[in-house]
Amino acid sequence: MEKPIDPRIVRTRQLIMDAFMQLVVEKDFKDITIKDITSRATVNRATFYYHFFDKYDLLEKVLAENVLKGVLTNVNSHDALTPESMKNIFTSILQFQIGLANQCARSYEAFTPKIETTVKEELARIFRDFLKDQHPDWPFEKVDLQSIMLSWSLYGMSTKYVKSGEIPTEEMIHLLFEKLMD
Repeated sequence: MEKPIDPRIVRTRQLIMDAFMQLVVEKDFKDITIKDITSRATVNRATFYYHFFDKYDLLEKVLAENVLKGVLTNVNSHDALTPESMKNIFTSILQFQIGLANQCARSYEAFTPKIETTVKEELARIFRDFLKDQHPDWPFEKVDLQSIMLSWSLYGMSTKYVKSGEIPTEEMIHLLFEKLMD
């Protein structure tokens, strides 16, 4: 039987993550130090290093566990990949990126590579599961390539629209996902 995690450990980890998220709004990522994070979280350095390897590891965990949670919950709420579900997932990713760019404007560019990697990997993993269920006769290579293509396309399109400041029309989104799903 798995031993339950001590609530103090969970609370401390969340304190560190919250402190980091507050600092990202105030400072550029490159200027945030471990001392800044530990002071804000009211923990010592050893406690920080118990939970995280460095600030890059912390960034990765914050993105995966906190920031992306809403997007991934939305993605997992669908039963299958259809043009309609893809449109909904795309809208969720777009809103996530716009919110992140607005909330963390000072550090958004520094986060972009990590955000991109994390989002594309998580989406591909989820899409792979959907496609395996929807197309049990497809070989793994086809499922894998299709899931990567879909995740990269969705992320790329959302990035394009965030950087341009434009919002795609409903008609454009519908056409894009009909083509993608073919």
